[in-house]
Amino acid sequence: MIIRQAIFRHGRRIAARPPRPFIRSYASSVDVDAIEASLDRSLKETHSIETLLQNETTEPIPPIDNTTHTTPNQTSNHQVAETYHALQRQQSLTSHLGTSLTPNYEPHTLLTNPPSPSDITLPLLLASQSHLGHSTSLWNPMNSRYIFGIRSGIHVISLDITAAHLRRACRVVSGVAERGGLILFVGTRPNQSRCVVNAAKLAGGCHLFERWTPGSITNGHQILGRCKMLVVDEFDRPIPGYENELFERPVLKPDLVVCLNPLENWVMLHECGLHGIPTVGIIDTDANPTWVTYPIPANDDSLRCVQLIAGVLGRAGEEGQRRRREKARRGQITYQPEEFEVKASEDRT
Repeated sequence: MIIRQAIFRHGRRIAARPPRPFIRSYASSVDVDAIEASLDRSLKETHSIETLLQNETTEPIPPIDNTTHTTPNQTSNHQVAETYHALQRQQSLTSHLGTSLTPNYEPHTLLTNPPSPSDITLPLLLASQSHLGHSTSLWNPMNSRYIFGIRSGIHVISLDITAAHLRRACRVVSGVAERGGLILFVGTRPNQSRCVVNAAKLAGGCHLFERWTPGSITNGHQILGRCKMLVVDEFDRPIPGYENELFERPVLKPDLVVCLNPLENWVMLHECGLHGIPTVGIIDTDANPTWVTYPIPANDDSLRCVQLIAGVLGRAGEEGQRRRREKARRGQITYQPEEFEVKASEDRT
């Protein structure tokens, strides 16, 4: 019964469908007629193009004069040449007008030609991102006197205080270099090696851009006992003949340490404090300013800021070395020579 009802209901729909072979043959016949019509139209178009090409005559292109920018047959019409000369005349008259754009920031200049202490300005410190501190949740309360305010949850360092402390550090570095002191520049973070080396070369000191070996100052005789030492005169010229006396001399200690990242080198700063060695360091809002003798509140995470401060301190050391050599030419010695050097010279005479 159920099968009969299904056939009765769907019989009309099944009977209305045409057979498949008939539909396929009908579609194929229609497609063939359309293809033949398109081929006829394309053949007619190609024949018409061929007839046009056969009717046209080819003429050679005449040469163009370089001065007048015209052909020999074109004697009366000089509009193209006149327009071109007018454009050249207009460009020559207006080429000096307007402004020339110069780059405001060249990264390599902080390494090749760092600014001097007299060039320290607030716009320069602002451009080097010296005012950016850390999040307010990471700050050290000892830095409250260096903080200008808060913006977007980040402490902003006062650039007036940064400039004043940087100038004070420059005077300290210049004074130590003028008196023949040994200055050590330390920067152990990535990409700080170049600025540390350049600053040490300018100031005539030493540099360290790798990990600080604990005990290099407190136990320097065991760690640095085999390091070579050199005796120089007031003009930094080596003096031979003191090799035997140098074996009995204790290891050299720096007279001033400039640390660019105090957070990673707190062991070194502790050793300097035990031996009374003054230190200069970049103090961010998350560091303790009492770790160093002469703090410089600035952004120690910005490579541009670190390069600026290192270059300025290197220039200050270079200025101190220059004054020391000028006094040495006039016969003035800015430091007291060691006793064993004087005794050795008397024995030799």
